[in-house]
Amino acid sequence: AKQVLSHEGGAFSLSVLSNRSLNSVPETFQHCQADHGVSILQLVKAHRLDDYGYIKMINYIRTVKCSGETLAVFDGAVPWDSDEFMKPALPDDPLLQIDLEELVGAELVVDAAASGQDEALLQRARQAEERAARSEEALARAMEDLQNLKVLAQGLVLNAGRPGPSCSGAIAELREDEDEAYFSSYGHYGIHEEMLKDKVRTESYRDFICGNPDVFKDKVVLDVGCGTGILSMFAARAGARKVIAVDQSEIIYQAMDIVRSNQLENTITLIKGRIEDVNLPVEKVDIIISEWMGYFLLFESMLDSVIFARDMYLAEGGSVYPNSCNISLAAVGDTEKHCDRIAFWDDVYGFKMECMKKAVVPEAVVEVLKPETVISEPAVIQTLDCNAVTTSELEFTADFTLKMTASTHCTAVVGYFDIFFDRGSANKVMFSTSPHCTKTHWKQTVFLLENPIPVQSGDELPGRITVRKNRKDPRALLVTLNLADWRQTYSLQ
Repeated sequence: AKQVLSHEGGAFSLSVLSNRSLNSVPETFQHCQADHGVSILQLVKAHRLDDYGYIKMINYIRTVKCSGETLAVFDGAVPWDSDEFMKPALPDDPLLQIDLEELVGAELVVDAAASGQDEALLQRARQAEERAARSEEALARAMEDLQNLKVLAQGLVLNAGRPGPSCSGAIAELREDEDEAYFSSYGHYGIHEEMLKDKVRTESYRDFICGNPDVFKDKVVLDVGCGTGILSMFAARAGARKVIAVDQSEIIYQAMDIVRSNQLENTITLIKGRIEDVNLPVEKVDIIISEWMGYFLLFESMLDSVIFARDMYLAEGGSVYPNSCNISLAAVGDTEKHCDRIAFWDDVYGFKMECMKKAVVPEAVVEVLKPETVISEPAVIQTLDCNAVTTSELEFTADFTLKMTASTHCTAVVGYFDIFFDRGSANKVMFSTSPHCTKTHWKQTVFLLENPIPVQSGDELPGRITVRKNRKDPRALLVTLNLADWRQTYSLQ
């Protein structure tokens, strides 16, 4: 860095307005003594300045541009004692980047250089500057290492007390006891009743399977996560030669009774266990069917299990159904709901609870959205081919643009998915969980913005989304949204 000084009419000041440039701190001090009769070291000694006093003095000299004569006559109280002179007058000022010990060495160089006696002292000062530069570089490296260590420690804390999967986030690597809570939730009958009564869901599977008997006739079918066995029975009705139904939850015992009650026990074989752990009675299957979708499509990570089954058991030329799906985003403008969810915390029965906003906003909300609150065209952020996708592709980052259809405030972003059954079939079926379509038990996933963004119809709002598994619980999701200049990470669990 160059140190700049100016002298106009005998006045001494260290200034950014100088016509003269000096290449080092020692040269600067030499110039001060030779041209202005001011010894910086003598000023430090005379006023018994510590590090802070020295900093204030340098900033004072730069700020008020006092003369060398003025500096020499100060006695007792000094004019730079105010804390206002702790603020650097010159950004990245080299004179503030040395300590007093180096200053002593530099002043010795000034004296020697002025008398032309000791080149060795000049070398000593230069070496001191080099040591300072190396120390600065070492400090930067240490700070970087510290940050890396901090990230590593956070990861260790998140996974403390549990061995976890050997490949972070991999469902197949979870132990059965680690996954117990997930499967236990599907042992309750209410959730199966809700899914069966979801006509969009259940009738879409029925219409595809029973509407395409040529696809299923005489085929061996694997039903991953069979629940009550409804999909297995559709497949048997469509002419499948053999159906293998697998589920780890306790509902499998009811499914066995249901299959027997419908005289399908000779076609359908039910196996209790995780697909990753069981041994099937066949080497290969022709078709895999599964209702694996979770909130925001990927919540619960059941697609990982379908991929495992596909790679392990699907015969060449076979197919997974549904065979493709996509995830879309749209902007939401609902100031009333935003006030109810966010502004509510400003005054709760006369008490301030604004800190709750930081806890509320990061929680994604699963709810049925009013279609009239959607204020943009949809943007597809990910398309998955269930016959080709890998588990690593289930974590992704995508750029998107939301084109506004209304002039209002964007208060949230909504996510939903579409499902397609159309591979190698005459009767193609699809359904959507969009706010504009018949509601399903998946509803929509809403990501609230802490501060609404004003938008005009026709505006294009750029964004980026990152979807990844929660390393502590790989069935949960972490979704990071960047929208305009705003960024937030949401949890879905």
